[in-house]
Amino acid sequence: MAQEMEHAVSVNFGCPVAKTVGVIGGKWKGVILYHLTTGPRRYNEIRRTLPNITQRMLTLQLRELEKDGIVHREIYNENPPRVEYSLTPLGDTLRPLLDFMRDWGIFYGEQGCEPVTTTSKLGSTFVKGHEESPPNDFMEDA
Repeated sequence: MAQEMEHAVSVNFGCPVAKTVGVIGGKWKGVILYHLTTGPRRYNEIRRTLPNITQRMLTLQLRELEKDGIVHREIYNENPPRVEYSLTPLGDTLRPLLDFMRDWGIFYGEQGCEPVTTTSKLGSTFVKGHEESPPNDFMEDA
């Protein structure tokens, strides 16, 4: 049992998709990065582009992206100080992924975003974010 747990953990952390999601995943990082593909932006420019993000969340996300080497923060010695954010060379390698995500989002929108119904292995039905109870006969079989 302990070996199975160790194996599951090492596989999860070693997964390239998990690593990518760990760096750019979440509600805001991908969108922030997409807007930085057009060139350097000041903090308030990014904030105006994303009106629903809080100042605290934007600061947190930019710091995490900077820590991961994806975003560069440039402070200009001016009065008042000017700060710009841009993609690092490593961050720029995400450009094809971000472009593909943009294209897929356009494609998905053109499909009418119809609710997708899927059934889990446990018999639960999911309809675009809503879970329905499994049929009674499923529960009797368990």
